Amino acid sequence: MSSEQNILAGHFAKKQLASRSWLISWSHRSRFQVALDLAEQFAGKKLLDYGCGDGSFLAMLMNTPCPPAIAVGAEAYAEVIDDCRQRFSTISALSFMAIEEIDKPDQDAAYDAVVCMEVLEHMLNPDSLLKKFSRLLAPTGKLLISVPVETGLPLLIKQTVRRIAGWRGIGDYPGQTPYTFRELAKSVVANGKSQHISRPVHMGSGGHQVHDHKGFNWMVLKKQLQQEFQIERIVASPLTWLTPHLASQVWFLARKKS
Repeated sequence: MSSEQNILAGHFAKKQLASRSWLISWSHRSRFQVALDLAEQFAGKKLLDYGCGDGSFLAMLMNTPCPPAIAVGAEAYAEVIDDCRQRFSTISALSFMAIEEIDKPDQDAAYDAVVCMEVLEHMLNPDSLLKKFSRLLAPTGKLLISVPVETGLPLLIKQTVRRIAGWRGIGDYPGQTPYTFRELAKSVVANGKSQHISRPVHMGSGGHQVHDHKGFNWMVLKKQLQQEFQIERIVASPLTWLTPHLASQVWFLARKKS
């Protein structure tokens, strides 16, 4: 298969990049393009993608004119890792490993860049993961993360799109926890001072407790990120000229505090 075919054969790529909904496909393709543009600065360096999923982003990044010298994808599930290794076996500078290996001492300060896309919103304790990222990064290393915007006007638009996608049997959207009218109203006017509604907890396929998207507040995460890192840049997607308050996702580029 071609490189593009290998990417689109991934589990998440099938649902997102190759979605039957043009809006979902466009949104995710635009998000990946923002990621590729922001990651240009990591050319020739060592990069970790934490929670790399089906490896789509890393494969795209390694196919750019100025890729990282070494790219590593870390994932929680053995079957996902095996699938990534098989589909991208021809990319010599790209490897995949289990997330548990990240905790080994030889991983301390081992990376010039850590990327984490659409993971932190699912964590019950994102602070602990942010501290882990700081440990993994070299002193001059940088962190690039993206999370969804699930507040304000974007939430109303997303809930509408999800409802329609669910009716059409597209993606996993029928599984999203519904909002009550009161919860939705609180989410539309949410700010970053505190968590605005209680977030449901689910049992993930690996036996770990996780959140879905309901109630995620990117502004609260921003405050948590600032405890450990210095934020250098905030970018919206899929349209970078929007503010995060009107966007689908928000990107943070940050460096370790000295």
